Amino acid sequence: MNVGILVAGGRGERMGAKVDKAFLSLGPRPVLAYSMIAFENCDDIDEVVVVVRRDRVDAAWSMARMFGCAKVTTVIPGGAKRQVSVSNGLAACPANTSIVSVHDGARPCITPEIISDTVKTAKRYGSGIAAVKVTDTMKYVERGYVVTKTIPREKLWAVQTPQSFKYDLLQEAFSHVKKENVTVTDEASAVELVTDGVRLVPSAASNIKVTAADDLLIAAALLKL
Repeated sequence: MNVGILVAGGRGERMGAKVDKAFLSLGPRPVLAYSMIAFENCDDIDEVVVVVRRDRVDAAWSMARMFGCAKVTTVIPGGAKRQVSVSNGLAACPANTSIVSVHDGARPCITPEIISDTVKTAKRYGSGIAAVKVTDTMKYVERGYVVTKTIPREKLWAVQTPQSFKYDLLQEAFSHVKKENVTVTDEASAVELVTDGVRLVPSAASNIKVTAADDLLIAAALLKL
């Protein structure tokens, strides 16, 4: 069984401490609903676990029903850190889960095709991470606003989600993270601690994450709302 884990338990600090990005309106739907629908329409996903803030569990259930997302079988509260929310999602997966696909609920422009690409890569290689090659010139700044050096961009990729893995591999990685008390910013970083060969999957630059108010306008334009 292939399970999607939609992570939407964080606070949108760049939009204000009380803002829950996943539930902001984006055209006719909340931001999170677009990811729910994409996973619902992906043939390579069998079930979906949604991880939200504790006070949003009922609202997420209502959203899934409103938009016909029958694959959403579980909605649970997350934690203070992303890695805790993902761990909660892993624990809620069915016993026969073979592949998990973790996705930011704040990336509304995801498509079923990109999800499938990461899942199929994970089946073959153990991991499949949506990513795009960096096209901008990259500057490293040691402190303040003074450039320390320019970093060659030819070998740089910007990582997105979904990030798909064999379930046992991601479980092992998060057990290691917890044991060593390590903080990671994405699932790939955790898996890199226990194995080599984490595999990237070419994605689309349009698969943006909503982090600031302007991103809502960009997402609306990309979705042609």
